[in-house]
Amino acid sequence: MWALTALLLLVSSSGQAATLEKPILSLHPPWTTIFKGERVTLKCDGYHPLLLELRPISTLWYLGHLLLPSHKKSIEVQTPGVYRCQTRGAPVSDPIHLSVSNDWLILQVPYTPVFEGEPLVLRCRGWYDKVVYKLHYYHDGQAVRYFHSSANYTVLQARASDSGRYQCSGTMRIPVESAPMFSAKVAVTVQELFRAPVLRVMGPREVRGAALGGVVLRCDTHLHPQKRDTPLQFAFYKYSRAVRRFDWGAEYTVPEPEIEELESYWCEAATATRSVRKRSPWLQLPGPGSPLDPASTTAPRAAALAPGNKPLFFRKPPVSRSVPSVTSVPSTTSTGLQFPASGAPTAGPPACAPPTPLEQSAGALKPDVDLLLREMQLLKGILSRVVLELKEPQALPELRGTPETPTSHFAVSLGTPETTPVES
Repeated sequence: MWALTALLLLVSSSGQAATLEKPILSLHPPWTTIFKGERVTLKCDGYHPLLLELRPISTLWYLGHLLLPSHKKSIEVQTPGVYRCQTRGAPVSDPIHLSVSNDWLILQVPYTPVFEGEPLVLRCRGWYDKVVYKLHYYHDGQAVRYFHSSANYTVLQARASDSGRYQCSGTMRIPVESAPMFSAKVAVTVQELFRAPVLRVMGPREVRGAALGGVVLRCDTHLHPQKRDTPLQFAFYKYSRAVRRFDWGAEYTVPEPEIEELESYWCEAATATRSVRKRSPWLQLPGPGSPLDPASTTAPRAAALAPGNKPLFFRKPPVSRSVPSVTSVPSTTSTGLQFPASGAPTAGPPACAPPTPLEQSAGALKPDVDLLLREMQLLKGILSRVVLELKEPQALPELRGTPETPTSHFAVSLGTPETTPVES
């Protein structure tokens, strides 16, 4: 008795656990459009209780909101509409839309969703399998394929661009060849297998184990719920160079020597057969404390660095281009008088600051500059005396206190501030 009770409890608990799974509704043959009078089979696969359960096994069938009388796992139908099924303790299955046509030509598409990378098969069928000649397939009004007689149109690896409205046309011999006939248009949607990946920097709490001196990048993407068991591979690139080729891991650690190279990265996600490949946008590694750094919580420059981690800078520190201060040189004249400069000398750099390369070069050139300034002042004084003699010939001898003739000439010497008369 106790053993039977325990077995019933086990069955009940397993039934409650299975309530999270939807039953799978399938169609045979797998075409959603049929001719009037034809029949197809629907099959409901899902959780069914064990035989020890007291109540009988049952499957519920729905046509729209109408409950059908059958409780079998599979039924044959020929009525158009939306079909669903439900097993005990489970939610309602996904729907199947069945269409019934009375045309001479129909375009048949599979009932199951078509995902990226999977084959897309279209079938143009004549009335009760009559042969169709001069067969054309159309995609959004444009002819994409021609066959001499009946044949399926197959896209080996479907893409999102293959979504749209399809149609076919052809002729049939009933009993003679008819005029071209067209099928009704059918909408086809290629489902996205997974989203375009996004490359991001993992935070310290997300990294498993210690990432010694490196930055961990992760290539994130999301699979469609119906394809969540599809395995994906990931590759990582630095510009156009692959730093890690396709592998099952979605994470990549940037080695420490490459951190300061300041180059952008991107990743690529793909199926194992490479039938679907998608790449992420570019990612430039943020420096610690920068606004893009996920570890920065306050000011961009105030974030503390973890021990052993080097900061990632995007640009070199600016080079100082300030002009060093120049001390004014006192002016001298030909008579040896010195006049103070018009501006006061500027204060030099602090004693604690090391001299810059510009300051060192200015110090080396200072004696030459002083000598050039003295030469210029001496030349200025001599020229002023020559001009004064030319304007007032009698004034110059009086200033010197010695008789002089108007026709006297001067020999100028740059080595002395005085002039000596030379008689002709």
